[in-house]
Amino acid sequence: MSHAIDTSPVGTPPSGRTTIRRASERGHYDRDTVHAIVDAAWLCHVAFTDTRGAGNDTEPFAVCLPTACWRIGDALYIHGSNGSPMMRRLASGTVACVTITHLDGLVLARSAFSHSMNYRSVVAYGRFSVVPDADKPAVLDAFMARLLPGREHEARPADESELKATLVLSMPLDEASAKVRNWGPRDKEHDAHHPAWAGVLPLAITRLPPVPDERSRATGQALPASVTDWLAVDPGPAPLSP
Repeated sequence: MSHAIDTSPVGTPPSGRTTIRRASERGHYDRDTVHAIVDAAWLCHVAFTDTRGAGNDTEPFAVCLPTACWRIGDALYIHGSNGSPMMRRLASGTVACVTITHLDGLVLARSAFSHSMNYRSVVAYGRFSVVPDADKPAVLDAFMARLLPGREHEARPADESELKATLVLSMPLDEASAKVRNWGPRDKEHDAHHPAWAGVLPLAITRLPPVPDERSRATGQALPASVTDWLAVDPGPAPLSP
């Protein structure tokens, strides 16, 4: 099956690694929740072990690096230079842990102890595999569409030398779990009458006016449809539950 059309479901029940034990009521293991959190992200953090540069080069050490990500079907994709130590290490089949987090609000309670944050997060475990050369153009087009819908039709596609220099990796999301908090403060009963204000300070990514480069500014180039459509979208605040 092509990497570009993998639609296998997220595995349930959760594995020992993805089972949420602390605040387990915030855990979600269904495909729709996991996919929605992944699809709202442009960046993820990839953790793995390495030995490069560790003294005698035999003692493994932990590495956690941010990178762009996108989803097709039930697989998470990343890309980078084929000379990147991270990409080469992941391409070798080492076990990886990928995390994504969206901060949706600061939760202010009446006691310092009960303060919290509203968030959506995903943790996924697995091994990355190399996307075949034949699938690279379609997979990278999907990345452009994720970056900015419609941009894949406006930008020059990668040429043969650029595709050759780019390593694209995929990891199945069949061992993944989500953790979500989206409610207000939950004070202890004896703090209910403390006079401090309590509530949520919502946070969201804001879309600001585009800044053209010098050539686009000098020629008075109009904004493309992809950008005007992007500006018209208002993500709005994350919903709160009672």
